[in-house]
Amino acid sequence: MTQAERLVRRMLAALLQASADAPGVTRDAYGAGEAAAHAIAAAEARAMGAEVATDAAGNLYMTLAGADRTRPAFLTGSHLDSVPHGGNFDGAAGVVAGLAAMADLRARGVTPPQDLTVVAFRAEEAAWFPLSYPGSLAALGDLPPAALDARRADTGRTLADHMAAAGFDPDAVRRGAAHLVPKRVAAFVEVHIEQGPVLIGRGVPLGIVTAINGGFRHIAARVRGEWAHSGATPFGFRHDAALGVADLMLRLQGWWAEREAAGEALTVTFGCLATDPALHGGSRVAGDVTFALDIRAGTQGTLSRAAQALAALAAEVAAAQGVSIDLGPRFDWDAVVCDPALVRRIAGAATALHLPHISLPSGAGHDAAALAAAGIPSAMIFVRNANGSHNPDEAMDAADLDLAVRLLARLAETPCNLPNNAARPGSDAV
Repeated sequence: MTQAERLVRRMLAALLQASADAPGVTRDAYGAGEAAAHAIAAAEARAMGAEVATDAAGNLYMTLAGADRTRPAFLTGSHLDSVPHGGNFDGAAGVVAGLAAMADLRARGVTPPQDLTVVAFRAEEAAWFPLSYPGSLAALGDLPPAALDARRADTGRTLADHMAAAGFDPDAVRRGAAHLVPKRVAAFVEVHIEQGPVLIGRGVPLGIVTAINGGFRHIAARVRGEWAHSGATPFGFRHDAALGVADLMLRLQGWWAEREAAGEALTVTFGCLATDPALHGGSRVAGDVTFALDIRAGTQGTLSRAAQALAALAAEVAAAQGVSIDLGPRFDWDAVVCDPALVRRIAGAATALHLPHISLPSGAGHDAAALAAAGIPSAMIFVRNANGSHNPDEAMDAADLDLAVRLLARLAETPCNLPNNAARPGSDAV
């Protein structure tokens, strides 16, 4: 077994042990679980002689010095937080892969032509804060100041409070202090488990991502009707909030089916449906139901049409069921196309190494989208993974991750001279 393969297995085992929370793992953003994972990654990097740094938001940077340190760095990595009771591989596989590629280069005595930096971003999972990519946006100096007032779902404390409690500097983040300067980054390649069944279904270990879906989410939508007695309130006199949600679900599902039939790809997901346990009962017509709604697509045009359809259908349901519908706050993240030249470079390296691979889009959002939006040439490598993600049953084979490490090491040991689309001034920090 190579040093890189040993690191993969050692680090995955350490992450599992440090964050086990039956039936899965919990690495809470700006909490003990995420902090433990960052400590494990930093220790592995220091053991290899890498330079280790953190920024004002607590993002972790681990750098193997390149032959020419004046050149823009080759950046890889992902995030280390997880959803509550999630799997061990979502996000973490990308950080592990980056450090394993570093170990491979060192074991072979290869000095990369430019700095190789492995980054572990903070708080990628929106299960904790109702935000898209707060860690990577903060790294770029692009996190909106208002985002620091977002509250963590379980503690109710703000992002700024959690940053400060962890020893970081939310005031600097609020001022837009940037550690990642696009002109100093040659490319970003994020390794991640696939969160769907495509690679498993095709029997292929690796996927090269061509685009990352955008989306929008309503996290506190509400249908209000009237509480009433189940036996004493006839049809025609009811204002049933539960029926209002059900009607909206079915109408939006029908619209989705029409768009799919027309060749327009998107996903529509309802979740967190709830009534107040202090008021609900088996003999009551529901007067108040809350829910969350998540809509994703590969183009901004599709997302715009989905938002328009949602508003129209909500108005129709409200009139038909005699209820009111308040979709509440909404947060958005943009769809991005991965850098075509970088995608070709990854595909060429995979072919040269005889690694089976296919091209596919990502239905989920990733930190790579934030870096791409900032003008950094960005792309992703998916690793085959059974049983989806955001659940304890994630089932990536470490041998498949070994293949991604080989591919990543090949990319890191060859000069990366892609056109950088970022034209904004900044410091020379990486």
